[in-house]
Amino acid sequence: QVQLAESGGGLVQPGGPLRLSCEVSGFPFSSAAMSWHRQAPGKERELVATITSGGSSNYADSVKGRFTVSRDNAKNTVYLQMNSLKPEDTAVYYCKAQRWSVVSSRLVDYWGQGTQVTVSS
Repeated sequence: QVQLAESGGGLVQPGGPLRLSCEVSGFPFSSAAMSWHRQAPGKERELVATITSGGSSNYADSVKGRFTVSRDNAKNTVYLQMNSLKPEDTAVYYCKAQRWSVVSSRLVDYWGQGTQVTVSS
C-alpha cells in the first residue's frame, strides 16, 4: 500500500526557515518523480517544486531562490527547505509522487495528507 507522510509544518515568523519532509512507502521511491504543492485558503492548489528521479529540480517563480527541494533515496524521503518565509507562503503543503504503473500502463499520482505551514508574527 502506497503511503506518503508529510511532516515538519508549523508556525514560523516571517523571514524564518522551515523544512518539510515527506516519507514514502509502498513502491520503489527512487523511480518516482516527486513534487511539492500548496493550497492556501480560498485558492487553488499550486505547484511549488519538483524533483525528478535523477535529481533535477524546478521551482515556481514565487519561491525561486528561497525554497530548495531535495531527495534522499536511501531514506525514501523528499524534503522542502523553505527559507525567508513570507506570510503569503501560508498554506497546506502536500507532497506528490508520480510513477509509471506497469499494470495500467500509465502514470499514477499519489498524494500525502498535507501539513500546515503558517507564516505569521
